[in-house]
Amino acid sequence: MPAVDKLLLEEALQDSPQTRSLLSVFEEDAGTLTEYTNQLLQAMQRVYGAQNEMCLATQQLSKQLLAYEKQHFALGKGDEEVISTLHYFSKVVDELNILHSELAKQLADTMVLPIIQFREKDLTEVSTLKDLFGLASNEHDVSMAKYSRLPKRKENEKLKAEVAKEVANARRKQHLSSLQYYCALNALQYRKRVAMMEPMLGYTRGQINFFKKGAEMFSKRMDSFLSSVSDMVQSIQGELDAEAEKMRVSQQDLISVNESVYTPDSDVTSPVINRNLIQKAGYLNLRNKTGLVTTTWERLYFFTQGGNLMCQPRGAVAGGLIQDLDNCSVMAVDCEDRRYCFQITTPTGKAGITLQAESKKEYEEWICAINNISRQIYLTDNPEAAAIKLNQTALQAVTPITTFGKKHEAHHSSQNVRNTENDKTTPNESAGAQDSTQLIALGTPIQFDIVLPATEFLDQNRGGRRANPFGESEDSSKNEEEDSLLQQMFVVRFLGSMAVQSDDTSEVIYEAMRQVLAARAIHNIFRMTESHLMVTSKSLRLIDPQTQVTRISFELATVTQFAAHQDNRRLIGFVVHLSETPGEDSMSAYVFESNTEGEKICYAISLGKEIIEAQKDPEALAQLMKSVPLTNDGKFMLLNDQSEEDGTTHEEGEESEA
Repeated sequence: MPAVDKLLLEEALQDSPQTRSLLSVFEEDAGTLTEYTNQLLQAMQRVYGAQNEMCLATQQLSKQLLAYEKQHFALGKGDEEVISTLHYFSKVVDELNILHSELAKQLADTMVLPIIQFREKDLTEVSTLKDLFGLASNEHDVSMAKYSRLPKRKENEKLKAEVAKEVANARRKQHLSSLQYYCALNALQYRKRVAMMEPMLGYTRGQINFFKKGAEMFSKRMDSFLSSVSDMVQSIQGELDAEAEKMRVSQQDLISVNESVYTPDSDVTSPVINRNLIQKAGYLNLRNKTGLVTTTWERLYFFTQGGNLMCQPRGAVAGGLIQDLDNCSVMAVDCEDRRYCFQITTPTGKAGITLQAESKKEYEEWICAINNISRQIYLTDNPEAAAIKLNQTALQAVTPITTFGKKHEAHHSSQNVRNTENDKTTPNESAGAQDSTQLIALGTPIQFDIVLPATEFLDQNRGGRRANPFGESEDSSKNEEEDSLLQQMFVVRFLGSMAVQSDDTSEVIYEAMRQVLAARAIHNIFRMTESHLMVTSKSLRLIDPQTQVTRISFELATVTQFAAHQDNRRLIGFVVHLSETPGEDSMSAYVFESNTEGEKICYAISLGKEIIEAQKDPEALAQLMKSVPLTNDGKFMLLNDQSEEDGTTHEEGEESEA
């Protein structure tokens, strides 16, 4: 028999994503087996029902043959021979009915009963253990979250001991349930083979016995085949018994481990720390900002791969890049009164991610490992020797740094608008690269977000006038909207902008779209900020949906090109031509993703430009107002009503994923 895949019981305690991923394969196999077993049982029950019906039918046939004699036929003379023949046939049918009854009983005992027992016992046991494992895993996660929230104050040592004991109990319970669950899944790989072959063995034997007794039609060759199948079943059963005993012994050995395995931070006084690590893996708590001042912590599995820090959620097949560690810096920080926190800072000095370890040993080893990797010693011939030289540097990084300036910087950064990410596109070396360079210069930087906060944009757009501290638009802006003949709002997400060299053709917009989307994909930039794009007969304004503050505004006359993507109709772009100084002009392409079709935005911009031209000639304006439907207040009404778009928008102020 080929080897059977097994879950390693030794990995049950670590509960790594790799083990969970392998566990999901076993669970999927068990689910498929359950579905197939139900279908197989239905087919077997149908065969058994047909055999029972055959018994009843032959019994009824025998009675009908005997009833021929009792019929009062008007022309019944000379039927004695027929009656005796039918009596003989009735005896034959009765003998066959006995054989059919024996076959039906044998099918019930050897075909239907084993598959029912397999479904009700083995598959139900696996399902029950799966539920218990899930409950134990959830209980462990809750206890770990409670333990992670423990403060560092000494007067809470009693609380810490209680919570640590709770974590140990939850971890022990999860370990025991996982061992039982793994053993059941491993045993299922053997039992399913027996469960599939044993019913068919009983079915075939019953049919052969039936035909042997009835007509002696089967040869000894079939007997030898059935004997070999029986030997195979017995062999598998023997392997199952041996494997079950082996797993039982291994389970007992794994359960009888030291209590410190279950208790987090058990060696806090004198942990054994390896400061020469060049790779590290384990669970950490990741700090996520959910608002300006609110944060959440998520427990995830992290591991290093070369010079990268990877993160792998439970159930995921592979991990994803979360931080480039080359030339970065790592330091211990005080964060929200949590213990064992450290922060990774990028080479440019920008604060990166904040992580929390579950014990002092893990905390210091992670800092030392990241500190070693950031020096790129993993690329040397002897990384371990190089790590020893950097040991002193790693020790200095473990010391927490808490200063007024650091806290002020963190407080200040939490209230600022998200920083702008600039990147340069990689030049395309294909045959079409020469044409694209005439539209956009090689190496042109791409801006992925609005640079300045909304209030600073207001100051620029209003010529230095004082900004409203409540984020409300001024009366002049309201009057401008009221006087405008066209007002249309669209929900959009800013993808990026870049300088262009031409605005003669819409191809420059398509090229800008291609480069912006390519740069986002290459550098894993997927988050976008939602805004409202207001199209009027005078300007284009990008409005913050929460504060209703104008982020950026362009006069409609400066928009020289606008187009929607040919394939992805939700992509819209336009080119703005501005005169910065006499004799010097600048052209920039802006790319957005809309909740509606980009053609509707293009139609609104085109109508706004027509209104600008028509306002110069009263007769042309009157003709335009006749050709386009108007609202009750005398403004142009577009084909896409605002109420339609509101049904497709998300909650204002949220950031969406690309």
